[in-house]
Amino acid sequence: MLGQSSSPAVRISMGHTLGRPLPVRPAGFGGAGRAALGGEVVAGPADPGGCTPATADNGRGRAALPAAATGRFLWRVHVTETDETRPESGAEPAPARPAGTRRSRVRLLMRYAPLVAPVLLWAVPCVVLLHTGQGWPLAVTLLGTALFVAGLVGMPIAMVRGHGRRQQDRAAIVGATLLGGIWVLFTWSVLLTLLLRPLLAVAGVGDGQDRARIVTWAALAAAGGLLVWGFVEARRVPRVRRVEVPLARLGAGLDGTRVVLITDTHYGPLDRARWSERVCEKVNSLEADLVCHTGDIADGTAERRRAQALPLGTVRATRARVYVTGNHEYYSEAQGWVDLMAELGWEPLRNRHLLLERGGDTLVVAGVDDVTAESSGLDGHRAHLAGALSGTDPEHPVLLLAHQPTFVDRAAAGGVDLQLSGHTHGGQIWPFHYLVRLDQPAVAGLSRHGARTQLYTSRGTGFWGPPFRVFAPSEITLLVLRATG
Repeated sequence: MLGQSSSPAVRISMGHTLGRPLPVRPAGFGGAGRAALGGEVVAGPADPGGCTPATADNGRGRAALPAAATGRFLWRVHVTETDETRPESGAEPAPARPAGTRRSRVRLLMRYAPLVAPVLLWAVPCVVLLHTGQGWPLAVTLLGTALFVAGLVGMPIAMVRGHGRRQQDRAAIVGATLLGGIWVLFTWSVLLTLLLRPLLAVAGVGDGQDRARIVTWAALAAAGGLLVWGFVEARRVPRVRRVEVPLARLGAGLDGTRVVLITDTHYGPLDRARWSERVCEKVNSLEADLVCHTGDIADGTAERRRAQALPLGTVRATRARVYVTGNHEYYSEAQGWVDLMAELGWEPLRNRHLLLERGGDTLVVAGVDDVTAESSGLDGHRAHLAGALSGTDPEHPVLLLAHQPTFVDRAAAGGVDLQLSGHTHGGQIWPFHYLVRLDQPAVAGLSRHGARTQLYTSRGTGFWGPPFRVFAPSEITLLVLRATG
């Protein structure tokens, strides 16, 4: 419960676009109660239940704001304008990418992986576990081989039915589960063949056939155990990871600001509405000043996954709840998700910013569309850092929301102090993080990029596809900002 506070007033300025006012939306907890542009929003301290409504006055009458936007602090919102969808002639030039070999390898991998990977994933364990000297009875060998062949044929069919035009949730679940299962079996059959089998030979354990069979049973046991554990890890409510982030330019008045980060919830074929409710309950228990969602809300359209996303409307923050798009929104009618988040009372930072002020100090909270937005063909969707920071004081520290860690090069060039990202899932299923690292500058945790910029990469709150997390636990992140200047 959020109690009253005598904390100083907090002023939030919000950049917007094209000189058009936002409509005054209906009030209500979890609803979109944003004030019309050009006015001020003055909110008093909430009652012990956090339910005292604020009001907005834009010269044309007053409108109630959702209680979720108020809280322990007195705060003032002044909405200002920026340019989000300026003509291409004024577009921010993208920095030149280094012509290294890493991205070339990634492009080649992405080009041929869909053809080669399924064959390798199913063929290698089949050979290693059944055809490398185990001497299984013919019936066992034939049955086992038939199962691997069925998986090789069935997995792509299920994936296409689940994620293609038909969008069959049951097929998507089957395909994703097969993918996760065979990835784990592939990994451990290879590892144990390379490591355990030679050790058994050195130790003089049995003959060649005995050692081959031991490796097979060990691989099956390891894979089975990890998949059961990984399923439980994926479906549980994430643990809270607390991280203190020192920011040299943060003023003392904002020292101790509590920022909660959730990301990559990936509401999808498995109905996780109750899980979503419990995640939001845990977020609320952290009494955050600012709650951020850095994209990949769901796999599927907002209309289709609405029930699972609705609990996000219950999230409370004393100052603001902000959201940016991820790449998966652009597979599923991104504008629908932007509209739904606004309806739920979140502020979509589509190349825009807020100014958080307390004790005479200011923090810029900015957000950009995902880097894949421009290629989606949606009008006005693109990652535009200059638009997000337009009109801000360059002396103020900047907290940036960008879905993919790879945006940090542009963030560092733009003088950003801290970027919050997701996207990587920490690899989700070990050792996939080694492949993620080929494409992203960080996989998880806090890292530094240049003299000023820090990047925090969350392992994600949910999971994508395979309902497993192996050695890559999900998280709800509590970042406490510390003034060190």
